[in-house]
Amino acid sequence: MNISKADLQKEVIYKTSRSGGKGGQNVNKVSSKVELLFDIGQSLLFNDEEKQLVLDKLQSKLNRDGMVQVMCEEERSQYLNKEKAIEKLHLILSRALIKPIVRKATKPGRAVKEARLDKKRQQSAKKANRRIKFDD
Repeated sequence: MNISKADLQKEVIYKTSRSGGKGGQNVNKVSSKVELLFDIGQSLLFNDEEKQLVLDKLQSKLNRDGMVQVMCEEERSQYLNKEKAIEKLHLILSRALIKPIVRKATKPGRAVKEARLDKKRQQSAKKANRRIKFDD
């Protein structure tokens, strides 16, 4: 992916709120929790084909407005949480832009066929040994 974190920061919207967890009295005073919103449809960083690919792959991560939402409240400072949120978004987008390699259908090899038939013979012999034999 040729998009830098600085380019992403220009197009994201940050929302901050008070965070839970560690921090003592600091938790009650400082809004350190960061919610990052990124609108893929309005982004100038991607072309139409890339936008469609990202939207298809990130369908489960989109909110009602069609924006990717990333939350971070791991650190005590708002600045560090913003940095981690941008890193998460960069990782999510870079994974979404990877096109899967199409598998070529091949026939099973000779060794695989022989191994399967050998296993079938062994299973058949095992079941044949379990049968009750009546001698008349």
